[in-house]
Amino acid sequence: MTAPLPDDEVARAMAAVDRRRFLPWAQRGHAAEDRPLAIGHGQTCSQPATVAAMLRLLDVPPGAAVLDVGAGSGWTTVLLAHLTGPGGSVLGLERVPELAAWGAANVARAGVPWARLRPAGHGVLGAPRAGGWPRVLVSASPDVLPGALVDQVAPGGRMVVPVGGTMLVVARDVAGSVQVTEHGEYRFVPLVED
Repeated sequence: MTAPLPDDEVARAMAAVDRRRFLPWAQRGHAAEDRPLAIGHGQTCSQPATVAAMLRLLDVPPGAAVLDVGAGSGWTTVLLAHLTGPGGSVLGLERVPELAAWGAANVARAGVPWARLRPAGHGVLGAPRAGGWPRVLVSASPDVLPGALVDQVAPGGRMVVPVGGTMLVVARDVAGSVQVTEHGEYRFVPLVED
């Protein structure tokens, strides 16, 4: 007997956001498959089970401001927007200009005006802002935990990031101390830092 699927906010968001709309035409027939799918330029749309696990670890509260690093086609950006609701805000960043343009168009069509996707800034990892980000999702794997992204986690906030194949949760308490915990092994495309 298989365990029942979770019935939570993440499951509802994933049911509400059609992955097909965030895939190239040639991949849309595979949208329901639980595996990463190529979206061009050496990038992928992550495996749905992995995305769900990451979103559960991120624990996005309604109304949160969320940074989505490695947003690709915009699928995770829109999923995050469903979790924050219209009282929140989501900024997706994508390093590959062609993917950023396509992803931005996908996000714009999704009917979540509190979310947007833009090209990542050259020489800047993430999007530094005053007070930091309450939630940061990273969908590409650096070899080591990037201090520049850790610094962008707000007090009381958290980041989910695969580092060297291990999924990490980086939590900053309200006093500013950081705790890092491990949550299994995963494979991701490399995080591009320039």
